[in-house]
Amino acid sequence: MAKKGSSIDNRRRNSMSIFIIAGLCCFFYILGAWQRSGSGKGDRIADLVNRQTDCSVLSNLNYETHHGNDVGSDDSEEVEEFKPCKAQYIDYTPCQDQTRAMRFPRENMIYRERHCPPEEEKLRCLVPAPAGYVTPFPWPKSRDYVPFANAPYRSLTVEKAVQNWIQYEGNVFKFPGGGTQFPEGADVYIDELANVIPFDNGMVRTALDTGCGVASWGAYLFKRNVTAMSFAPRDSHEAQVQFALERGVPAVIDVLGTIRLPYPSRAFDMAHCSRCLIPWGANDGMYMKEVDRVLRPGGYWVLSGPPINWRTDYKSWKRFEEELEEEQRKIEVIANLLCWEKKHEKGEIAIWRKRENYEQCRNQDPQPTMCETTESDSVWYKKMEGCVTPYPDTIDWDNVAGGTLKPFPERLNSVPFRISSGSIPGVSAKTYHDDNRLWKKHVNAYRRINKLIDTGRYRNIMDMNAGLGSFAAALESPKLWVMNVMPTIAEKDTLGVVYERGLIGVYHDWCEAFSTYPRTYDLIHANGVFSLYKDKCDPVDILLEMDRILRPEGAVIFRDQEDVLIRVRRIVRGMRWNTKIVDHEDGPLVPEKVLFAVKKYWVAGENNSPSSN
Repeated sequence: MAKKGSSIDNRRRNSMSIFIIAGLCCFFYILGAWQRSGSGKGDRIADLVNRQTDCSVLSNLNYETHHGNDVGSDDSEEVEEFKPCKAQYIDYTPCQDQTRAMRFPRENMIYRERHCPPEEEKLRCLVPAPAGYVTPFPWPKSRDYVPFANAPYRSLTVEKAVQNWIQYEGNVFKFPGGGTQFPEGADVYIDELANVIPFDNGMVRTALDTGCGVASWGAYLFKRNVTAMSFAPRDSHEAQVQFALERGVPAVIDVLGTIRLPYPSRAFDMAHCSRCLIPWGANDGMYMKEVDRVLRPGGYWVLSGPPINWRTDYKSWKRFEEELEEEQRKIEVIANLLCWEKKHEKGEIAIWRKRENYEQCRNQDPQPTMCETTESDSVWYKKMEGCVTPYPDTIDWDNVAGGTLKPFPERLNSVPFRISSGSIPGVSAKTYHDDNRLWKKHVNAYRRINKLIDTGRYRNIMDMNAGLGSFAAALESPKLWVMNVMPTIAEKDTLGVVYERGLIGVYHDWCEAFSTYPRTYDLIHANGVFSLYKDKCDPVDILLEMDRILRPEGAVIFRDQEDVLIRVRRIVRGMRWNTKIVDHEDGPLVPEKVLFAVKKYWVAGENNSPSSN
């Protein structure tokens, strides 16, 4: 009896200690937010935190573990301290490094593609935030304002001044919503597209924006319940993709060059190019054929700007009539070859629609060369082909190849065609529904620990091992979006399922750096990632990459076996992260555990070693 009472007393003392620590954590978190969020004309982030948080990012008050304060805790373990990188690396993008890029041919934009550093050239240090870095504004304020300190580059404010892209005001950038092709604002431009494309019925949910600029088109599509995957190369227009992500808009660094885009076939409901400067007619229409691969049957392609309306605008574009006429002729020929139906051309906007199945294209002349491979989703470092990706088989002329999608949000939880058709071995409708229920339970447990998940504090979220996309579905909210990453070594490729649910994502190999700028994600979810990559590459490299893309005071949730998480925690303790391991929500006997982490705030030039905190 004495031992039992002692155990109860110990647990009470542990609970009281946690309560006190949580209270202190609350105080310092809010104080830090107040100190670092003031940006003149923007919202007061500290007020938001005060109103919306329940004291602690890592509150354990309602979720006490069997092991006391921390599963597998051992404060005596040795920790390797990772040093900060030099300040020149504050915007380092390892696989799109400018210096390395210039070693590669400029033909077909090869030098702008992914070229990752070899092992001996990898930086094994912590990429710092720029001095003065502040917590981004919450959505939707972030759509229109970005703190200057977070992306201190003004070249676009000069170069694009007359096009209403971006303005510099005091200590913030303002984004009026304009673009080269829509100086009156993205809303007006989208309204014009809506005369042809049905944005309001939930059937157009995912969009691909090629050559996105600062992604104002994607930013304003959120009001239409459309999620755009925007991309642009890292080029002379500094920080385009960085600005997009600072605004809270999905974007990656990428280019239409020689490698396939990192998306599955039949992924997007719409694709868009607004003066994106892509030579659509070049290489026998290879880029249009790649758009056709990722566009679902019945999807739309929008092209605005040159060469559309060349007869009227060739002088203002300072281009030759004959050159523009030939450019449009090639586009029209390739669109016909792809069996796209032209739905609209007015002013500088043209819109095509991909046919719903191949039966509607059998009488066209000429017939395209169809790709023989059945691996249309095998894209990682695979060269684009000059052939056309076949439609899935259909029986009747009026069937939609690949299945008829339901409108969003019904699409989010209905059984995707790729599952109901048996296209993914081992995944059934029951598997799918069970997975949904499981991740709703997991996410509810996460919410009990991390009180900020539903407050709007986390806008840009990444799931490093997305599976069927059920983590993202459980989080679905207009306050956030999730980049669902499908590891290239995953046992099952389910990224097509993710898109059929109305979510977005990319293929990626976590042995390499992700195609984004530093500090672009607020919350990262890593389910089984380190077990998946065991013996594939160094976990230190994966964790350093996670640190690079995570914002200061951003959070990470790891779910894995306990021994794996203990090794991960030992590494991240040298990376200026606060951590806590807790039991699985079903109890301490489950070998799977959860590690919660928060990255500390620190910037270039400060003494931020773990020993100084």
